[in-house]
Amino acid sequence: MMITGENNIERYRLFVLKNALEFEIKNKMQLIRGQSAYARIKNQFKLKGNKQKVLKQFVEINNLT
Repeated sequence: MMITGENNIERYRLFVLKNALEFEIKNKMQLIRGQSAYARIKNQFKLKGNKQKVLKQFVEINNLT
């Protein structure tokens, strides 16, 4: 599968961030080294709250399901 087009690539990146944060919440560990998905989302979208609240806000802002 190949994802092309700027909008599709950005949308895919948002889904990956969402899935990484869900993994962090469920397993209490980071999926990747370096900055956590939680920290990346909080910094990029200026969200506040715990992981569950940030996930909910992130999904609502970006219309992710």
